[in-house]
Amino acid sequence: MIPEKDIFSFVQSAAGKQAKSAELLGGTEGRAEMKIISAENIGNRIRLTNQRYRRGNMLDNIPDKEEMTALIGKALYDVWNKLCFLIDEKYDMERLWDKGGKAWKYEYKYRRGGKTLCALYARESRVGFLIIFGKDERLKFEAEREDYSKEVQKIYDEAQTYHDGKWLMFEPTDTALFDDFIKLLRIKRKPNRK
Repeated sequence: MIPEKDIFSFVQSAAGKQAKSAELLGGTEGRAEMKIISAENIGNRIRLTNQRYRRGNMLDNIPDKEEMTALIGKALYDVWNKLCFLIDEKYDMERLWDKGGKAWKYEYKYRRGGKTLCALYARESRVGFLIIFGKDERLKFEAEREDYSKEVQKIYDEAQTYHDGKWLMFEPTDTALFDDFIKLLRIKRKPNRK
């Protein structure tokens, strides 16, 4: 079991030392689930106010603004933040930082009820936005594909389909596709914020 003071320290470091309290709900070594009462938002990336937050197989240290800016650059960090803000504005989700696998340094995943909505990825001078469509979601996209930009249609057509769905990976350099991203997310899950 992870000591509660360690969990609280983690929350404070993630929230810029603004967290007021964190209640450990359970967990085992390397994993924890907690309820955060209050925390400040860092660059529109972390919104931890009276919600459950799981930490398991995740990063020990969440990258801060300086580290992210050094990694992806100021312009892409702005794109990252705007995309996170847009998603946070529409969806109340768990947000999980993790290692980005072989191709990326960091993964920032939006999940709720054990299901992933989407994930953002970061590596040197690059940002990725991944959404995975199952069979029903692919049918919905294909029925309205003409409502999307040619670039989104091209990425959809070229995306690899695996056992768990079609993996649509975008590498935005600006906000031009954000309206399409929100429409794609709506196929995956209806927004749960007003």
